[in-house]
Amino acid sequence: MGWIGKLLNGGDEKNKLAPLTAAAAPEMARQPASITEIDATYYRWLAAAGSAQATKQAEQQILDELTRLASEPIAGAALIPRIPAIIPQLMRTLQNENMSAAELSRQLAQDVLLVAEVYREANRPRYHSRYNASPSINNMEGAIMLLGQNGMRMLLARVAFRPIVSMQSGGLTIRTAPLIWRQSEKCALAANLVAPAMQANAFDAYLAGLMANVGLVVAFRLIDQMHAPDAFPQSDAFIAQVFAQARILSVRIAELWEFPESVTRAIGQAGQADSDADPQARALALGERLSKLRMLVDTGRFPADDPFVMTGMGKSELLVFDRLADEDEDEEE
Repeated sequence: MGWIGKLLNGGDEKNKLAPLTAAAAPEMARQPASITEIDATYYRWLAAAGSAQATKQAEQQILDELTRLASEPIAGAALIPRIPAIIPQLMRTLQNENMSAAELSRQLAQDVLLVAEVYREANRPRYHSRYNASPSINNMEGAIMLLGQNGMRMLLARVAFRPIVSMQSGGLTIRTAPLIWRQSEKCALAANLVAPAMQANAFDAYLAGLMANVGLVVAFRLIDQMHAPDAFPQSDAFIAQVFAQARILSVRIAELWEFPESVTRAIGQAGQADSDADPQARALALGERLSKLRMLVDTGRFPADDPFVMTGMGKSELLVFDRLADEDEDEEE
């Protein structure tokens, strides 16, 4: 029995989730929100869309351009910064379970910004208390050993993707970029956490979570450039197509950047992932769902106990959902 069933039958979760009263119980009979419903709610919140609706013609013009970019990924990729050239080389080294800290240190030395990020991460207080480490790490090999293989993988992935979603462009892009980045990190973490239970590769799931939003960044840049200031494109049909085309574009750009096939396949299949889908795609699909709902809760769009958020969420999903809360981000970075 999931946590919802225990709650309605007076289980231990009742005291933990007291705001979900008996009056709300009938709402739990509803079906879990579909990803289409979540995407529509997330999009309108993300864009702070007003009540004025763009014309169908205006929406179609944006969709036509996004479709064109999806079929010409080089043009789409030109709208966002490319990941640093050294990153793929570093990732290949980190995929080797017998990696050498000395070799990785030599590769890192080619990028001073990455060196600074590694030192900054290794000198976080939480590492000192957790591993009884020196209060100041000033040796690259020591920093690499402290962070470990998985810690280095996630750090480099975050550093590589950060420029993509921190661009300064039009007003819409400036407002949405930090939010997209937060959701990307939450999605990557959630996918990474659920991957082992689905027999998926945890690090590939993490990469897919970060990469899945690249096409959406491009889509928002187009909307920024093409929508009329007094009317915003936000019909249900438009939003569904934006997310569909953005996913295709994410796949094409990931292929262009030579990401592993397991990552590109997961991004492409996650939009229609079911119980028979590729494990990597199912991990990403769940990560996308949980991270978008978490963003909507953390920013006040829904209370944490709202049926739109919680219906259908089992105990394992709830645990991951809780770990994505903003106040826990620093611990999971």
